[in-house]
Amino acid sequence: MLDIRLLRKNPEEYEIRLRSKDPSISLAPLLALDKTVRSLKTESEGLVAQKRVLSEKIHTLGRESPDTLPQLLEQVESLSSRIKSLENELNQSESELMDMLARIPNLPDEGVPISPGKEGNVVIKTVGEKPSFDFSPLHHLELNQKLNLLDFRLSAKTTGSGWPAYRGMGARLEWALLSYMLDKQYSKGFTLWMPPLAVRQDILFGSGQIPKFDGQYYPVEDGDKQLFLIPTAEVVLNGFHSNEVLELSDLPLMYAAFSPCFRREAGAAGANERGLVRMHQFHKIEMFSFATLETEDVVFEKFLEVAEEILQELGLHYRLSLLSTGDMSFTATKTIDVEVWLPGQKSYYEVSSISKCGDYQSRRSNTRYKNKDGKMSFVHTLNGSGLATPRLFVAILENYQQKDGSVKIPKVLQPYLDNKELLSPIN
Repeated sequence: MLDIRLLRKNPEEYEIRLRSKDPSISLAPLLALDKTVRSLKTESEGLVAQKRVLSEKIHTLGRESPDTLPQLLEQVESLSSRIKSLENELNQSESELMDMLARIPNLPDEGVPISPGKEGNVVIKTVGEKPSFDFSPLHHLELNQKLNLLDFRLSAKTTGSGWPAYRGMGARLEWALLSYMLDKQYSKGFTLWMPPLAVRQDILFGSGQIPKFDGQYYPVEDGDKQLFLIPTAEVVLNGFHSNEVLELSDLPLMYAAFSPCFRREAGAAGANERGLVRMHQFHKIEMFSFATLETEDVVFEKFLEVAEEILQELGLHYRLSLLSTGDMSFTATKTIDVEVWLPGQKSYYEVSSISKCGDYQSRRSNTRYKNKDGKMSFVHTLNGSGLATPRLFVAILENYQQKDGSVKIPKVLQPYLDNKELLSPIN
């Protein structure tokens, strides 16, 4: 979350910047409550000091002037009652203030395009060209009828729509993609993780997923304890070092994690995003870093380099888009989307979002380090997909399809598939 001391200093400037993300934001109620909390604290501390002085008087004057004791004791009792009442009021007000502050998004960086939505995104780089076909290219669901890589009917039978089932060579292609990308992360110096797939509510809070998006995650009941399936490995990786003080010499920490991801909102996009384009469950390699203010830009560029290198080695046409304030995530200060071309959709689709989050998440998770001056500071966090597989799977099928319905396998994946060069139609 944001440092409230900054909001106090220049509320007008910060409100303008925050409204570029969410036009409904007003800092006035938050700052009014903050003023009340500080006033209650001051009054409470003053009364505690008075009580301490009276208690000392009772101790020193009690034997010398016993006739003063009843009056002093009555004053102490009155002060104690008022202090207890103030503490209750203060606790409730602090809780309300924390909830209000937790619902304020991160500040966008200078230079981020200001726009209410994705129409303000700016394409900053394009690599390769859209494939040309001498036949009418098929949608990946039409290709699947020939290749038999996915079975949406059986998964709908057991679970519902939006839950994929990979079969045969489809399962092998998925694992080839994941294995290739994990090898890529490892070669780039990332520490690899296979993290837990469920987390506590406070870990969701620490990464910025709640309270803003409360109710969008799948709960898991475990006796009297409630867990939630992770929407991304970012959540659990951020939580690994909550309430810790990291060593400056260890930063930046560079993590890469494989996990399934679970998202309730996945099925809301409509018929144009059928098939694997938007799912409730999907696989992803997540890049995550704990860095410092001085190193976060270097890490950001490294994340971007890894994502681009994967797409270049897969031979896929893609572009980079700098997201506008209205299209950025709740926790990000800057985001670049890596978007691959999907011929079946005739559009670009995001396969990775590379984001800087500053110290927004670490304030919520209380993850700190001692800087070179020995001062305690909050770490800076970054995240990015490296990459998410469903749309990558679709991109390979649709971009590498042949006239007979077969699909060429990118050379970089062939060693993971017994050097197989082609996915052939199944009779």
